[in-house]
Amino acid sequence: MLRNDFVVMRIFFGLCLMLSASASCQEKQTRAETVAYPNPDSVLIVYLSRTNNTKAIAEIIQRSMGGTIVALELETPYPEDYKAIVDQVANENATGFLPALKTKISIEKYDLIFLGFPTWGMHLPPPIKSFLHQHDLEEKTIVPFNTNAGYGPGSSFDEVKELCPSSTILEGFSTKGGVEKDGIHFVFEGERKKKAELEVWKWLRKVNLIK
Repeated sequence: MLRNDFVVMRIFFGLCLMLSASASCQEKQTRAETVAYPNPDSVLIVYLSRTNNTKAIAEIIQRSMGGTIVALELETPYPEDYKAIVDQVANENATGFLPALKTKISIEKYDLIFLGFPTWGMHLPPPIKSFLHQHDLEEKTIVPFNTNAGYGPGSSFDEVKELCPSSTILEGFSTKGGVEKDGIHFVFEGERKKKAELEVWKWLRKVNLIK
């Protein structure tokens, strides 16, 4: 009698495990089916790039996502000399100066906005601040991406969140680009380009924007 009860209990628990596993699979499948991948027509990729490294990442994103890609240009361009631009940007950050943008964008039709920039002085570049101040991004989804000289994004991702309190901010992407002070400019060629493409692809999957 005891042996029969033990067998019945094992069968019962086995059925429970099977049902639980089936429910879990159905739940995962339902979640996957309800993911809404963005319409390329609603995607904007806007970027600031001095040495074309951020531009290269923007182009990789566009190849993966589709969308409209736009480079930010200034009414008065920054100087070519590296030390001169470092000094100017430091002063702009200290005073809160926002440079005027030559680039004009009709932001209304875009729901998902990739925002690309280099790290300047461990901060968000002033032209990007200008862009964020000039456009109503309420209820938009903002996806920051960054290139840097090896020191990471600094406070730039946090600054994006501060300047876009009514937007949804997804996890940003950051990778090492050139080191202009050492004379190392554009780096995303050959194997480095292939590595960057893989890094971007993994990131886009992680934030659930591509399959």
